[in-house]
Amino acid sequence: MDYHHVIEAAGVVSLGLVAYSYLVRWFEAGPPARRRWRPVATGLTFGVVAIVLMISRIHVGEDRFVDARVIPIALVALVEGGPAGALAAAVAAGYRIWLGGSGAVAGVLGIAATAAAAGTVRVWARRDGGVGLRHSFALSLTVWVITAASFLMLGRQGAAMLAPVWLPVLFLNVVGIGLVARLFTEVVAAHAAEASRREAAELRAVNALAHAAAHEINNPLMAVLGGLALASRSVPAETDQARWIGTAREGAERIRDIVKHMNHITTIQEAPRQGALPPMLDIRKSSTSL
Repeated sequence: MDYHHVIEAAGVVSLGLVAYSYLVRWFEAGPPARRRWRPVATGLTFGVVAIVLMISRIHVGEDRFVDARVIPIALVALVEGGPAGALAAAVAAGYRIWLGGSGAVAGVLGIAATAAAAGTVRVWARRDGGVGLRHSFALSLTVWVITAASFLMLGRQGAAMLAPVWLPVLFLNVVGIGLVARLFTEVVAAHAAEASRREAAELRAVNALAHAAAHEINNPLMAVLGGLALASRSVPAETDQARWIGTAREGAERIRDIVKHMNHITTIQEAPRQGALPPMLDIRKSSTSL
């Protein structure tokens, strides 16, 4: 095995990891509308990484070469989910079809089966509470079996091609999927922890401001409500003055209801944008039921 080629392939996968880290950070910091495009961005990114790995083949002796195309497909499907994995597989499969040759069908089926296997392992990992070493190593062995099966689909010729390269392919899968998957999951966990800390700090700041504002509003509000109650006693019913006092009391009670919500904010929910107005906190949606 040409270890210079192995290092080159490892560098390509590392660049994919760096790109993935930046993508996760950018989407997590953005609005919900942007986050919906995360599977598309990650899927396309790792589809391109798979193509680069197909181009940057690894020499394993004489005129024999292998490539690590299945590694980014398996990783993105395992960590990001089915939509991203399917898109990455579609990009890689499209390039393999464009290359043509007698092994095109087997290659495409191997790519599709890899994405499906990674999606299945992802379901298993989620049931266990997250991706662990047993999940990633099980996936690496499964992908190796899929790769071997894609060789054997070509008959004797495929078996002859597989015999001298099965061990390098197994090595690539175990290292590239079994170990690198841990790095990818740690990137996701780190960004999730960072997002949770950021949201907690934002919630504390909003709560502190809301409680202070509620306290300052509540004191004069009580005086207003008390004054309206006293004024209503000396005003005959069914008069314009009585209706004005009633309208003022309704407005004051609405303010009192808002103050109650301000004292029970548990999440940060923004109100829909209206024209050129900046984003605003939706106090009712952000507070617990009263």
